Amino acid sequence: MPLLHAAYALPLVLLFLHSPGYMLHQVEEHTGDRFRTFVNQRIFGGKEALSTTAVLVINLPVVWGLNLAALYAAYLWGGGFGLVAPYAMLLNGVTHIGAAVRFRSYNPGLMTSLVIFLPLSLWTILAIGPVDAGFHLVALGLAVVVHALIIADVLLRIRRLGSA
Repeated sequence: MPLLHAAYALPLVLLFLHSPGYMLHQVEEHTGDRFRTFVNQRIFGGKEALSTTAVLVINLPVVWGLNLAALYAAYLWGGGFGLVAPYAMLLNGVTHIGAAVRFRSYNPGLMTSLVIFLPLSLWTILAIGPVDAGFHLVALGLAVVVHALIIADVLLRIRRLGSA
């Protein structure tokens, strides 16, 4: 990290750290298939709402792809273009905290949400500094759309399972 920071501005280094942060989060979530099992058992009453394939698609091309695209966009065009990564991370972390409050218990991914996601995402947003409000609105909107598409996919799967 010190070498990266010596070569690149702090916002780029922080955006780069989103991927390793997610890797740690994914270990907490998915070791022993804990997150998928939690979602299917606790939220959907034992139905196979979240499939293994969906977990792979969400975590590999969507999460890692989004972080990589945000990093390069910020590098090429400026920090505001990378804001989608910290907003997506922040939203993911808040979702885990909301689930913990709702179910009054730990959920897989909660610890890294508290220890990594909230501080890193907020620090990145602050480090990017003042940019036009439109950058923040678009980034937050994209983060919400990505999460909404994931929820829509799960709900469509539940609907298909119910009609099968």
